[in-house]
Amino acid sequence: MSISADIAIVGAGMAGASLAAAIGGAARVVLIEAEEQPGYHATGRSAAFWSETYGGPAIQPLTTASGGFLEANGFLRPRGALTIATAGDERRLDTLAAEFAGSGVHLVRLDRAGLDAAVVGLRPQWVAGLAEPSCRDIDVAALHAYYLASARRAGAEIINDARVSNIARNGATWALETRSGKVHAPVLVNAAGAWASEIAAMAGAQPIAITPYRRTMVQLAVDPPASTTAPLIMDAAGSFYFKPEAGGRVWLSPHDETATPPCDAAPEEIDIAYAIDRFERAINWRVLRREHAWAGLRSFSPDRAPVYGFDTSVAGFFWFAGQGGFGIQTAPAAADIGAALILGKAMPATLATLDLDRYAPRRFSRG
Repeated sequence: MSISADIAIVGAGMAGASLAAAIGGAARVVLIEAEEQPGYHATGRSAAFWSETYGGPAIQPLTTASGGFLEANGFLRPRGALTIATAGDERRLDTLAAEFAGSGVHLVRLDRAGLDAAVVGLRPQWVAGLAEPSCRDIDVAALHAYYLASARRAGAEIINDARVSNIARNGATWALETRSGKVHAPVLVNAAGAWASEIAAMAGAQPIAITPYRRTMVQLAVDPPASTTAPLIMDAAGSFYFKPEAGGRVWLSPHDETATPPCDAAPEEIDIAYAIDRFERAINWRVLRREHAWAGLRSFSPDRAPVYGFDTSVAGFFWFAGQGGFGIQTAPAAADIGAALILGKAMPATLATLDLDRYAPRRFSRG
């Protein structure tokens, strides 16, 4: 099999699928997916929430700009978030609030009485909190399916089980050898997530270190069952977060980040044990049983901001990587940025004031 297109996108997870949908019918697009189905490694293992503070001030404009699309198309559901602190960590709440002062993100400081009103069962050491009422749950599967369907309707071709084994630049065209055949295109988009650095190395692009990190999640049955109206709860020290799920269950993470080679990530028993121990120390809900555990990969650039833009070393190579744990919640804005840069079009009005230099690959150029 040999396919020719205008744009070849390596990776059909949320990043690649959303970008293909945003490009639409303006160019012939082929999505190249290494696995038998798109979204296997990161997209399909997300904790599934939209939080304007998650990822920090560099990410907040992308998240906020994505909110309108996600809300209007029914991908968000009310949740709310609450960052809780012990007496020794209250200053972390002050720092968090200061980081987002003037951003338009609505944050509310709570005392212990406020915590009790928001969540039943918190243990006595939690004395203060910072509520983020705008936090929402995201229907990740529906959003990913929407983008894949939109891309297909616009004429994009998706080839699965097509891990890239070689990349060469022949004149003005990229030639990619994959497990499912060859692909030729003038523009190559690196949306390979945890494998982004490998794809860049094959193409001779600038060596931006996109590092994958393992994040553990565990589903628990608890007593009393978690209320559907309870918020996402994080501790200010960054050692755990949990949120209610269907049937009164809880999704819990020890907020771990373990550097790992790109792989099919699996949870470590020690990380699951840490998570459950921290949960039990935080709240008096009794753990009835552990029902399921999994791990996903979150891939960051050296400064932990995403990388969007054409490479500084080789022609026609476009970075769309390093989207960490926030790639789902920023997908609409990121896709619009990527499509505008690739097609040479003006940014949408919602993104016109964004400082794109903070995301450009050239920030990592030497000299």
